[in-house]
Amino acid sequence: MPERILVPVNGSNRSDDALEYAIDTFPEASITALHVLESGRGDIGAFSGMTGDIPDDEPELEHSEEILESAREFAADHGTEIETERRRGRPDRLIVKLAESDDYDMVVIGSHGRDGVARVLLGSVAEKVVRRSSIPVLVVR
Repeated sequence: MPERILVPVNGSNRSDDALEYAIDTFPEASITALHVLESGRGDIGAFSGMTGDIPDDEPELEHSEEILESAREFAADHGTEIETERRRGRPDRLIVKLAESDDYDMVVIGSHGRDGVARVLLGSVAEKVVRRSSIPVLVVR
């Protein structure tokens, strides 16, 4: 059984499903919900997946905090406590890098966070995480 699980969250139904699955299936595990503020493709740090700290005055910060607060409340409603973390970067690369560097045992991720044309044009973060990760990735549909 995994001891440490990373669950990327973005406010979509699929990421909520992934968090619920992780909480229900691995009740003894330490779970961290991660929200990634996507950096522009032109950011030099985006190449590595991480671009550093996020200024407190950023407009996206409030929305990110709402997503993380929702994850904390959901966990509390299920009788557990989770950690939350916010980072900036390319979601797929950052998720893989963080999962490996912080010694997580598993990533539990929703199958997709976008619908329709945007999903086709932008590609699937879950698919890229599955292909690049050296640790187990469980995809929740």
